[in-house]
Amino acid sequence: MLRIKRVPTVVSNYQKEEGDDAVRHVSGCGKNCLKSCCIQDAKIPLYAFKTFGKKDLSLPECKEQTVAFLDSLILGEWEDRVQKGLFRYDVTACETKVIPGEYGFIAQLNEGRHLKKRPTEFRVDKVLQPFDESKFNFTKVGQEEILLQFEASNDDGEVQFFPHAPIDVENSPSFVAINVSPIEYGHVLLIPRIFECLPQRIDHTNFLLALHMAAEAGNPYFRLGYNSLGAFATINHLHFQAYYLAVPFPIEMAPIKKIAKVDGGVKISKLLNYPVRGLVFEGGNTLEELSNTVSDACICLQNNNIPYNVLISDCGRQIFLLPQCYAEKQALGEVNTELLDTQVNPAVWEISGHMVLKRKKDFDEASEANAWRLLAEVSLSEERFQEVNDLIFQAITSGKLDVISQCPEETDAVTSNPGSSMMTGSKECLVLQ
Repeated sequence: MLRIKRVPTVVSNYQKEEGDDAVRHVSGCGKNCLKSCCIQDAKIPLYAFKTFGKKDLSLPECKEQTVAFLDSLILGEWEDRVQKGLFRYDVTACETKVIPGEYGFIAQLNEGRHLKKRPTEFRVDKVLQPFDESKFNFTKVGQEEILLQFEASNDDGEVQFFPHAPIDVENSPSFVAINVSPIEYGHVLLIPRIFECLPQRIDHTNFLLALHMAAEAGNPYFRLGYNSLGAFATINHLHFQAYYLAVPFPIEMAPIKKIAKVDGGVKISKLLNYPVRGLVFEGGNTLEELSNTVSDACICLQNNNIPYNVLISDCGRQIFLLPQCYAEKQALGEVNTELLDTQVNPAVWEISGHMVLKRKKDFDEASEANAWRLLAEVSLSEERFQEVNDLIFQAITSGKLDVISQCPEETDAVTSNPGSSMMTGSKECLVLQ
């Protein structure tokens, strides 16, 4: 059994140290939580999103402008919780800079995320673990931390909004809640079917819900992320993270090479000349076809006990799937002490190029070479990455899979020098985004 010690992120003001408040009475908790003791007669805003039919041949365009869902409901309600003092610190006061270099890694000094918390042991050798009611889960958060309910519309697919909607516990609604330890402006959690108490694992239905949230936001700077167990998820209750940051992520600008295409129009590419090896999924005739292909890949990784992270980008049109091994290396004592001392946990945001740093020293000395060196430890080897790709391609059963032959002049991830210029290659080999 492989374990690492890390400081768990506090995502709710009702989250306790492991072992604290382990036993709670079912009634009379007085915390305005989401359990049966407090949920009766509660009302929370409900946003019902428009669904796209299976015959739709195109998805809504992603424009660089906010829309009502993002501007008024997500960011507006998030600002309301700022005014109510629900966050542990002011994330807008955290220093942020773009690190000089061709990749444009983003460094943030966030000293407040790990204050007053002791390290806790986490098992990192098992991606699928059963839900444990005795540990913190999102049914224990306060109702004031919930921004809205989020579900598909049943009114001919049209958008509906109810500012004071009752909570249908039996149908287990999906909630959007604040993260009280935000990484960036508007940092929220999407918690699918909260009362079903699903463990941290992706399935087709809930991944499609996350893509609908990205599409509904309609802004390329609002992204969703997912961390599996073993890839720095610390709460084993299904959730996605999301926040707004108005700069491109380095991973979004990295060159990619198309390696396969699935029936239904989904294109699969691999990252080139980036410190972490990964796959990129784009296209598809419908949002559901894209979602199903990525979900098949994620389920394959879960069933094969391979930790991974997912970035949902470009309003749900582009998805990065990133298998990783950093926590395993850490547990085996194979990570350099200097990297461990930074206390950086390379989860989806860090892998995407947004480096959340805990120490002033690391922020002041942040460089492209240092970011590259950390992220290179996250990546699978080329041989192992190819093995994982083979597993994924076998698992994608939604239709015919056309695998494209490799280009001999491609630039490998991880091994290339971060100081070297970006390879251009031929148009058949590289896609510059």
